Amino acid sequence: MLQRIYDNLDKLLKPNKALIIYGPRRAGKTTLLNNFLKQTKLKYRLDSGDNIRVQNILSSNDFPKILDYAAEYDLIAIDEAQRIPNIGMGLKIIVDQCPKIFVIATGSSSFDLSQQIGEPLTGRKNTLILYPLSQKELYFQYNKYELKEQLEDFLIFGSYPDVITAKTKKEKQNILNELIESYLLKDILVLDKVKYSKILLDLLKLLAFQVGNQVSLNELAGKLKIDIKTVDRYLDLLEKSFVIKRIGGFSRNLRKEVVSKAKYYFIDNGIRNAVISQFNKLEDRNDVGALFENFITTERIKKCFYEDKYNVFYFWRTYDGQEIDLVEERRGKLFGFEIKWGVAKKITPPKDWLTYKNAEFKIVNKNNYLDFVL
Repeated sequence: MLQRIYDNLDKLLKPNKALIIYGPRRAGKTTLLNNFLKQTKLKYRLDSGDNIRVQNILSSNDFPKILDYAAEYDLIAIDEAQRIPNIGMGLKIIVDQCPKIFVIATGSSSFDLSQQIGEPLTGRKNTLILYPLSQKELYFQYNKYELKEQLEDFLIFGSYPDVITAKTKKEKQNILNELIESYLLKDILVLDKVKYSKILLDLLKLLAFQVGNQVSLNELAGKLKIDIKTVDRYLDLLEKSFVIKRIGGFSRNLRKEVVSKAKYYFIDNGIRNAVISQFNKLEDRNDVGALFENFITTERIKKCFYEDKYNVFYFWRTYDGQEIDLVEERRGKLFGFEIKWGVAKKITPPKDWLTYKNAEFKIVNKNNYLDFVL
């Protein structure tokens, strides 16, 4: 069984507060919840947001009905909670009215679930995000040598739990294709009433070919033949549903710095490759640099989130071509990282980067990357 960063939910539960677990579909939220419930000594009730009866009760705002539902239990657990209308108010009634009760709710669509729970549960919730397996989590099972041995697979097939446990490359490919066809866009299409899945997939294909590069919304809009506001909205929905991650440009008011564009990375390399149906070996590809940059960037984001390090991420580029792939701002200091698949003898920091006081610069490559993401 794969060990997850949140395997010990006991430490995260607090009485009369809801523990909300977000994350991409098929990232392991239901498994995490079920594994915890198997070993807990709490008397619990587990339901799914797909259950119409549960939907009717928890969306009713009927105090007696909701309190009867939760009576005599130490823990109420709701999987796929985003399916329940007005779920935030239902959970608020439980945490406010049931002394010393614990609540866990999982949901795959942050933009919908957060809108429903945000205001009702203000001050009454703790929030987690469960991503596809991180290198930090896989380090529970493998040593550094074994992780490096599997690097090509991580770059090509990513790290969704079902993909990691699949026995063959063909099985991994089939799982990723199923994710694309059945799960990836489901929340957006159903919950935000987006009508045209083809446009979303075409948008993802354009982003897949531009990983590591600055993206122009005008260019995307022109190629998709839709207006720029729609492109911006779709990008926001894709980020909120854990498909992509936006990284903006860093600036401290140097006139030559580019800040009007952004970079977009895929939360999982396997999804990126499945979108463009490209599962060739690294030796047969011309996008290895982009794959490595996507992998390192998202793994660094996972690491910092799981360690409660709320760093702000940027890229840095000037109009005369100086650039740094990833910039972290933390504790008032700047850290620039150039991500290179190849191992160069020496790379010096861009001269304008050195104008920032206390700004550091480091190369992340295939030899030293584990120190950066573990």
